[in-house]
Amino acid sequence: MLHRTAPEHLFVLSPDGVQLATYELGDPELPTVFVVHGFASSAIANWHATGWTRDLVRAGFHVIGIDQRGHGASDKPHSPDAYTMELLVADVEAVLDAYLLTEVRYVGYSLGARVGWQASRDLGGRITHAVLGGIPDGDPLKRFQIADARAHLEHGADVTDRLTGTYLKMAKSLPGNDLTALVALVEGMRGGPQPGRENAPEQPLLFATGSEDSILDASRALAEAAPHGSFFEIPGRNHFNAPTSRPFRETAIAFLTA
Repeated sequence: MLHRTAPEHLFVLSPDGVQLATYELGDPELPTVFVVHGFASSAIANWHATGWTRDLVRAGFHVIGIDQRGHGASDKPHSPDAYTMELLVADVEAVLDAYLLTEVRYVGYSLGARVGWQASRDLGGRITHAVLGGIPDGDPLKRFQIADARAHLEHGADVTDRLTGTYLKMAKSLPGNDLTALVALVEGMRGGPQPGRENAPEQPLLFATGSEDSILDASRALAEAAPHGSFFEIPGRNHFNAPTSRPFRETAIAFLTA
């Protein structure tokens, strides 16, 4: 039912000409929460179908969601050059400008959390608070075997690397995903800025990672490094199902309303 009642998307044009699908819920006069999904997901799958948008609106927020480039209803370039952290942050800024938003609270998961870390640094006071779910230090996909993934997509070759196979399987599970674009994203983001102790944002940050997620300790270390960071361990969840956790959602909303 949540999918059937999802809002229609509106396109915002990025600085480099990529069309970004955006979604709006709630009263625009209320404080805005900007939600950004993870790798191979979408605004609808990550935030709407899981109850986040419903509960954020009930809590008194206006919500803007975005399908990041390469995902959902947004354009899906096939060139790795189209996927850099600089461009992903520029996409966030373009949507804020299009909706005339001078200040937002930010909620991101996985890839969306990595973008949120950098956006909190680069966009200054426009992001006042951020929830960063499932975020590790360093590059979480450095072990992803790009050549093997491309051989699988182009020639049907078997993927023997477990991590690469897991991410391809996850990407295939969401209808409409363009796996060539997602592999280009992994390649394009390699070597870019990564979260670490030396570049923590100054805003109040809530970090949240599943108790069964292998990046739990790395996420906790980032929270400890942030000047105004706090940490929530999402009980009984791994990296892929953490966004469906009610305790995660409730803790995040309490943080955003404090």
